[in-house]
Amino acid sequence: MSAAAQPQLRESTGAALTRIALTALASLALLYGAFRLYLEGLALLGALFLALAVATALLFSFRRFYAQRFIFPGIAAVLVFVAFPMAYTIWIGFTNYSSLNLLTFERAQEVLLSRGSVNPETEQPFAVAPDGGAYRIWLPEAGLLSEPVPLDETAEEEAELAPAEEPAELLERRDAIALRGGLQSLALTTPEGVILRNASLRTFASVTPEYQRLAGGVLARTEDGALLTPDHSTGFYRTEAGEAVSPGWRVPIGFGNFERILQSRGIRAPIASIFLWTVIFAAGSVVGTFALGLALAVVLQWPHLSFKPVYRILLILPYAVPAFISILVFRGLFNQNFGEINLILEALFGIRPDWFSNAFLARVMILIVNIWLGYPYMMLLAMGFLQSVPEDHKRAAALEGASAARVFFTITLPQILPPFLPLLIASFAFNFNNLVVILLLTRGLPDMPGTIVPAGQTDILASFTYRIAFSDSLQQFGLAGAITLLIFLLVAGLSYANFVAIRRAGRRVQ
Repeated sequence: MSAAAQPQLRESTGAALTRIALTALASLALLYGAFRLYLEGLALLGALFLALAVATALLFSFRRFYAQRFIFPGIAAVLVFVAFPMAYTIWIGFTNYSSLNLLTFERAQEVLLSRGSVNPETEQPFAVAPDGGAYRIWLPEAGLLSEPVPLDETAEEEAELAPAEEPAELLERRDAIALRGGLQSLALTTPEGVILRNASLRTFASVTPEYQRLAGGVLARTEDGALLTPDHSTGFYRTEAGEAVSPGWRVPIGFGNFERILQSRGIRAPIASIFLWTVIFAAGSVVGTFALGLALAVVLQWPHLSFKPVYRILLILPYAVPAFISILVFRGLFNQNFGEINLILEALFGIRPDWFSNAFLARVMILIVNIWLGYPYMMLLAMGFLQSVPEDHKRAAALEGASAARVFFTITLPQILPPFLPLLIASFAFNFNNLVVILLLTRGLPDMPGTIVPAGQTDILASFTYRIAFSDSLQQFGLAGAITLLIFLLVAGLSYANFVAIRRAGRRVQ
């Protein structure tokens, strides 16, 4: 609808002033958030908040944008909570971000320059004395007191020490520890010219730096003069022999993580196996929950069944109990030594399956638990869809001599399958990334042998990525981001392929 064709809405003066005031407050809050995010180094997220502030001011200040006001909150929520996290995760996949490459180049350089060896002969305790808005450092063993210093941790500070009496007021140890940032950046010079630095929470001492800064960001080792050269292609300082020195810094590496996935057999082999199991897990969960839920719904629709309300309540209980509680209960039931399931199997058949140490049995266990958790949802949907099937069609088929099974597969199922298709596709996509049941039940175990990243026989792609990012000692966020992008593309492609295939099958059935 054009602006001229839109109805002219009248707004009272009070309502207009209220709208303008609220718009100004919201815009200022977003601007403040953008400023704070920029100061924290999150420039991209700050730019997003800035754009939202401008859009808020425009949409709620001019009447021509009246219609757009209603969809703006939804668009803003999608941008902040969906689009930005997805884009940021994809961007991480093109970097070397990991526990070894958390810092910026400047910060990594500072960490290396701060390393040094302490001379124990010069080590002595200290105390901090307040002096107006500044502080003095008191060395009781030497009887030396420093000049007033602000102890600002953002800048290097120097102060001369001179003989003096003990100050009348000294800070408590916990208050002095709170100033450790400024203390670590402070250099004290004794009357003899010896430079003392903060060696611990309680002492100052002469510290010989391990590295010295040279031109071009190159560092020289004090002990032997060996050079460390920054390698911005990998985000590490490297020795003359090519050895990487930690900590590193974040740098874009292009398709390096993807090349690593394809070229490294220690990563490629487990990913192929995990991908196949992920597809089997997602498809098996969808087929199992759909078949069991539909079968139970058909039974509950039988008119001669007694106590239907009781059965419905009992069958819906797994859906009412939080999933994580049910998973932990099943973890105890499947316990190989003391679980009730093995006790029953041993009493009846004399067997005690190794549910958690045998890869095949662990996968079977996961499918059983996931089907148990998912069938009530499918059952509830099927109970509603079955009621929409005309009874006249069933009666006509029965009069023609069709069996109950044929009536179901030729009349009932073709009519309820089309409305089920989007839900089945959504269930497949959900189970493709359903890492909760994996982490709580098996944690991906048993492990795969011969891998260079943590990978288990029961891991799906989502739990595999989680373990790389958070369980591995290296915390390879960049590699996890690359795998996340591949998962996104796979889920999108498989979901679309399933949708097309099932839609065509539905048309053939009709």
